[in-house]
Amino acid sequence: MQHTAQFENAPETALDWHKSGAGAALATVVQTWGSAPRRTGSQLAVSGDGRIEGSVSGGCVEGAVVVEAQEALADGKHRLLEFGVSDEDAFAVGLACGGTIKVLVEPVGPALPEDMLEELAAARASRAPVAYEVNLTTGARRLARGEYKDRMRMDRSGLEDDGETFVAVHNPPLRLVCVGAVHIAQALVPMARIAGYDPVIIDPRAAFASPERFPGETLMDDWPDEAVGKLGLDTRTALVLLTHDPKLDDPALQAGLAAEVFYIGALGSKKTHAARAARMQQAGFTEDQISRIHGPIGLDIGAAGPAEIAVAILAEMTAVLRGKQP
Repeated sequence: MQHTAQFENAPETALDWHKSGAGAALATVVQTWGSAPRRTGSQLAVSGDGRIEGSVSGGCVEGAVVVEAQEALADGKHRLLEFGVSDEDAFAVGLACGGTIKVLVEPVGPALPEDMLEELAAARASRAPVAYEVNLTTGARRLARGEYKDRMRMDRSGLEDDGETFVAVHNPPLRLVCVGAVHIAQALVPMARIAGYDPVIIDPRAAFASPERFPGETLMDDWPDEAVGKLGLDTRTALVLLTHDPKLDDPALQAGLAAEVFYIGALGSKKTHAARAARMQQAGFTEDQISRIHGPIGLDIGAAGPAEIAVAILAEMTAVLRGKQP
């Protein structure tokens, strides 16, 4: 069995329902209060015959959104809904307090063009980061690539300062490529999965990369440079090298340095890392490129043992992803 990190498919579902003739609307959370159960940008697809996929509130307002979506399909216009959730209702679904939630409902076709939704679905399928921008007043909308860099890095959908431009971030799922099926990897992989990563473990040594040691995980027994070549490395990928063996680590490291992965970490002492940096220099990489390697790997939290080292690695990956560390 292969797990996949959670990736909401409301846009793809809405597109399928629209193309099948059932009609579809896409509902998106554009603003929430502090303890809201679903993040800004969360989506719910509603079909013309009342089917739903996804969620905008964990159950508080879904029923009302479905009714509004049916009406939007009838009149072909987008609408912005605002719901007040009482403290009592919020408490009933496990929240500390109530507040307001704003939801944008867009019927596919008349409001949200089919070709734009198709383009969005294609970008998501090809792991290409894209932002969907819509003016909540006029309904003017477009897909933006290479813009909203802070929002994209932070995975933060939301309203711009003008209060009417809503930007929905559509980033590919995070991926962890782990070279070396060692003890640290056994701890790191389940932790990374909880944090929203889709992990892949690469190790040509069959005794290490076994389903018994990594139940249900994606294992590749290719040579690491071949494996990363097959996977493709991109800006949503973290590359973690744990083998201690330059024959295995270096080919993957070179591929990572040549790509735009957001994080590269390599296990080993300062002395080991200095030797690694020298080998990369000989291989033709610049000082700037080599400085992207985090080695010794992980934040310095005084980690003892594989599990704590895994915590340090995941913490450093997060710090780099969110712009807290270079």
